[in-house]
Amino acid sequence: MPKQAMATSMTMPTAEALLRLLTWLSPAFPTGAFAYSHGLEWAVEAGDVTCEASLHGWLRDMLHHGSARTDAILLRHAWRAPDAAALGQVAELAAGCAPGRERQAETLAQGAAFCLAAAAWPAPALDGLRARAEGRIAYPVAVGTVASAQRVPQDATCQAFLHAVVANLVSAGVRLVPLGQSAGLRILAALEPDMLQVARETRVASLEDIGGTCLRADIAAMRHETQYTRLFRS
Repeated sequence: MPKQAMATSMTMPTAEALLRLLTWLSPAFPTGAFAYSHGLEWAVEAGDVTCEASLHGWLRDMLHHGSARTDAILLRHAWRAPDAAALGQVAELAAGCAPGRERQAETLAQGAAFCLAAAAWPAPALDGLRARAEGRIAYPVAVGTVASAQRVPQDATCQAFLHAVVANLVSAGVRLVPLGQSAGLRILAALEPDMLQVARETRVASLEDIGGTCLRADIAAMRHETQYTRLFRS
């Protein structure tokens, strides 16, 4: 990574940047994240996730070996894309690397919703990308691009993004298993070191490092497409 990009990524967020992250990645920000379970709904029905411990393990694997790690890499490359061509390549990869139809629809729908909702914070690179990508902008690419335009530090953006993704899935798991709110909070607290570790490890990751081994989670996302009774869109 260029020295300038590394220095920028490790900068502590200002009060203004922190407020923007809290806004963009709040459950109240209208991305529709609450409607998606990322395949977790099928995992619960199949008996893969049945309790606090199994939900914690499922999400921990997703962070270290699955889609959360991939999204963190994509977000970082979008954040530091040097020009429109490089950003377009990241966006194209992000739109195409989802392992199933619902996973792709999830990230593209949230990305489109984030672009619309974040219009109050100008991001010229994102405007250009939207014109070229015909709405096919994955969620982590949208977040990374807007954060970069608004000079919100890369590391803080990545950490906040990972927390938002995990918190949303913990909320889905609490409803699906079901679990109590205290169990959900214990899981979220226990995963803090994992989120920070993934954020650190992806700081220097290249696009060639993208890949995952959470095959059961990928299968869950595909099986969800034909699940008989569904509360979530993925």
